[in-house]
Amino acid sequence: MTTTLITGGTVVSATGRAAADVLVDGETIRAVLQPGSTLLGTDVAASVDRVIDATGKYVIPGGIDAHTHMQLPFGGTEASDTFESGTRAAAHGGTTSIIDFAVQTYGQRIEDGLAAWHEKASGNCAIDYGFHQIVGDVNEASLEAMRKLPDEGITSFKMFMAYPGVFYSDDAQILKAMQVSRDTGLLTMMHAENGPAIDVLAAQLVEQGKTDPYYHGIARAWEMEEEATHRAIMLAKLTGAPLYVVHVSAKQAVEQLAWARDKGQNVFGETCPQYLYLSLEDQLGAKSDEWGAFEGAKWVCSTPLRSRAEGHQDSMWQALRTNDLQMVSTDHCPFCMKDQKELGLGDFRKIPNGIGSIEHRMDLMYQGVVTGEITLERWVELTSTTPARMFGLYGTKGVIQPGADADIVVYDPNGHTSIGLDLDSSGNPTGRAHHMNMDYSAWEGFEIDGHVDAVLSRGKVIVDGDEYLGAKGDGRYLKRGLSQYLT
Repeated sequence: MTTTLITGGTVVSATGRAAADVLVDGETIRAVLQPGSTLLGTDVAASVDRVIDATGKYVIPGGIDAHTHMQLPFGGTEASDTFESGTRAAAHGGTTSIIDFAVQTYGQRIEDGLAAWHEKASGNCAIDYGFHQIVGDVNEASLEAMRKLPDEGITSFKMFMAYPGVFYSDDAQILKAMQVSRDTGLLTMMHAENGPAIDVLAAQLVEQGKTDPYYHGIARAWEMEEEATHRAIMLAKLTGAPLYVVHVSAKQAVEQLAWARDKGQNVFGETCPQYLYLSLEDQLGAKSDEWGAFEGAKWVCSTPLRSRAEGHQDSMWQALRTNDLQMVSTDHCPFCMKDQKELGLGDFRKIPNGIGSIEHRMDLMYQGVVTGEITLERWVELTSTTPARMFGLYGTKGVIQPGADADIVVYDPNGHTSIGLDLDSSGNPTGRAHHMNMDYSAWEGFEIDGHVDAVLSRGKVIVDGDEYLGAKGDGRYLKRGLSQYLT
């Protein structure tokens, strides 16, 4: 087994920071030592196989992205990142674990959908991975299969109040599934938008000739998110099920979550970097010489980007500070413009929904530390510690302590990261280039006052500077326990 000493850095946790050295033995953390400690001998550095000098840098637990969609079929195509390419990109950005979504489609058995996702991921991931289960067809067989999910290490499932005819569940189906959640401890994850009403609004806009990507955001009005969030909360209250609302984007939806939490309900929410930085006006309404008004398709996702004039972005940051939102995931579901997003030319309803961000989450959230939106400790809590606790991984993941997996990121606050693709006239990357399988960057031109310097996954250095040292198949499947965040 390889031993590694990370020395000279500041270890940051969700509760504080301190100068400390971290000793890694094989795949796990053996000790966290005060600088100069002789507890394990007078010269630990001389007795290990490798020393990483983290002087002037932060040493943090590896990021956990608890909401990704690799190879997800959507809108007649498939998300462009495979488990191999997507997890490699994640590693470059300091994320060492993902939780993806196994999909049960209408008419399919849950067991078969789960098996298909195991087949896609097994032997292909650069980092450790787990699954949530999408339940797309609620029936007696599905409800029975859900009760067995914890035996597979899957302790959360997702339902959709949106996308009629694809993933949509009505209130009666949601109620039945939440009753299973109450009985088993499974965490109900909800895409909260009023899908049937949105479809009516979208059809009316297209009939009026309003077909550009901008109108994707208009059709999916914040009222549709607020209403669905409230309805999900009420169904969870009625059944006694814990509820986790995914990709919250509207400040009014946050108000619903805060209201329920103030009453003591086990209700939680995540947001994503796109809802902190991007907007309806600047991105969905963008134009370019190449694509015209269709440029905005690059940022079509659901829930949609919200109006900056209405203050949604500022409200998301505030909710992260006050813990009305507990986590930041990416909802990573990338599509290329060519042959994928362009399926919606002339009709925004046909644009595959999704943004690629898995490589940039840790950096984008660190920039919030730089600008004073969140503290250094909150950065770690939002991106690593709470995801571990929320989804039954804490102790092994999400913390730097003896016995935990040696998933560690050395982050340089004096470094710099320029995000983007920067293609030349021939379509080849110049200068900066991301590692996601996309032909554009949703984050083109963003500048980060920090840099991921080294990434360890279970003790193996998989990123050193900008060099990738990992390999396909390094990642292992994570059998998760029940949520450690419930009261």
